[in-house]
Amino acid sequence: MQPKYLTLIIAAALGAVSVGAQASGYRFGSQSISGQGTADANGAEAADASTIFYNPAGLSRLDGTQISVGTTVVMPHSSYNDTGSTRFTGTPTGGTAANDYVPTAVAAPSLYLSKKLDDQWTAGFGLYVPYGAKLDYGNDWNGRYALSNIKLEAITLNPSVAWKLNEHHAFGFGIDAEFMKAELGQAVDVPGSVAALSSGAGAAQGAALIRQIAALGGNPALLRTARDGHGSNDGKDWGWGFNLGYMFTLDENTRFGLAYRSSISHKLRGSTVWDFSQVTSDPIVNKVLQTASRKQNSAALVSLRTPETLSANVFHQFNSKWAGMADVTFTRNNRLGNLDIEFPGTTEGAEVIRQQWKNTVRVSLGANYAYSENLTLRGGIAHDQSPVKSAELTHPALPDSDRMQYSIGANWKLSPRSSIDLAYSFLDFKDARINYSNQCNPLATACTGNGETTRGVYQTHLSLLGLSYNYKF
Repeated sequence: MQPKYLTLIIAAALGAVSVGAQASGYRFGSQSISGQGTADANGAEAADASTIFYNPAGLSRLDGTQISVGTTVVMPHSSYNDTGSTRFTGTPTGGTAANDYVPTAVAAPSLYLSKKLDDQWTAGFGLYVPYGAKLDYGNDWNGRYALSNIKLEAITLNPSVAWKLNEHHAFGFGIDAEFMKAELGQAVDVPGSVAALSSGAGAAQGAALIRQIAALGGNPALLRTARDGHGSNDGKDWGWGFNLGYMFTLDENTRFGLAYRSSISHKLRGSTVWDFSQVTSDPIVNKVLQTASRKQNSAALVSLRTPETLSANVFHQFNSKWAGMADVTFTRNNRLGNLDIEFPGTTEGAEVIRQQWKNTVRVSLGANYAYSENLTLRGGIAHDQSPVKSAELTHPALPDSDRMQYSIGANWKLSPRSSIDLAYSFLDFKDARINYSNQCNPLATACTGNGETTRGVYQTHLSLLGLSYNYKF
């Protein structure tokens, strides 16, 4: 039985490529409560210090010292219907249905600060969660050979500065320091491997395995009762990038913005731990199976570059009550083909994650309505494309699809210096079909993989609830 490794770091690798508030994939959902209220159409509005994320040139419009502190709670709902997942041998994976694999709620903070230095310069600092994921399918579900659980966390520190050339032109620049951390697990298809070695081309190798177990005092008969092993992994890394912004103010009511966020290079480093202790009731059999599989605890490495984004946006104040805004964001995902996951210090071939993401466009429209002097109402709608090309390139770590976002929000002034923002969004995803096959089976020698095919349909929607507090010094 040849080695088969966990698709370690796949979550971080896939998740990292969806950086950006306008990107799909593993986008967390909101980096600004005021922006969320307009479905993130507010890139040219620059209403508060969260403009650091959308367009740092917008800092030039902020007076004094301002702070915005917020929290977004994501409440996901997702169901999965398996339509015939199989082992590499072509037999059904069996197992149980995936239930309750998404958390009830996940929260993420955001913090933005701005300070006007003089008539031309404004400095700022942002802290936000660009993306994240948490799925726990359990160790017995139909697609366990592809993934059993994933937890992906990321945070970005974004110091920024804006320079106002004159009343019409402003420029912004920021540094992005990005930290990502991933944990994930995957079942090991020991039963499928034993079955493949019991007859045909694998019979000789299977017979040698039986003799080895017997020679060590183990019970070879227990091979017929073999259960899955399990592998777990964690990985983390810091990466660096930058973002640029330009804002053109046509007049007091109209302005246009352009914003660019660079790609970020990551070398995700982690470790893998294997557990064969529950494969059978005989420790000798378990040890022989693990040795034959060449499953050794080891380091892991995957190198990747996140895609850059380019946004164009506009804001117009129609009258004292109404303002409209729009944003179009292009995300260059096609730099990311297959991901090769390496195992330094071992002789194992790389795990190849077939991905081949496509470029995406997100379009959003939003509006503000000044209900009163102290209360402004917001609303927005957006269409967001998925970077995943097809069911054959959809993995259980990212059952993504095109989605619509519907948002409402409000800003309530508590005093001339302070206010709170509230926002609610509903994201409705198209059904995501999955028919993903790992193209390297456990008996292969030049690569690693389970060889499984995961087939099914995901149905998903999300609710986002945001609250922030803003203060002007």
